[in-house]
Amino acid sequence: MKSAPYDNIVFRDIDKSAALADTVSKKLHKLERYCGDIIRSRVVLEAPHHHKHKGKQYRASVELALSGNPVTITNESDSIHRAVNGAFDSAERCLKERGDRRKTRRHQISAPDIETD
Repeated sequence: MKSAPYDNIVFRDIDKSAALADTVSKKLHKLERYCGDIIRSRVVLEAPHHHKHKGKQYRASVELALSGNPVTITNESDSIHRAVNGAFDSAERCLKERGDRRKTRRHQISAPDIETD
């Protein structure tokens, strides 16, 4: 995934922030460390509704196009920064689990069959 840092970050119903966009960009590049087969990414930051009882809620969605199945992770919080951190933490866990599954599958296939007498 080699793209311009701000092309894949969408702000909906919130003001654009260079600091927030920079944070998201850094977190996207960190995800590449865990999964090298990210083809495309898109991050949507939004303030969807104004709830009377919950106060203002923010949503951060991370969409990753991977070779295989795409991954979409969404997190909501009362702070846009917490929503971003939660979404990227979940994405990191998901990519780590995906890598671990691939490694175990690769080891199971390559391991020779051992017969016991």
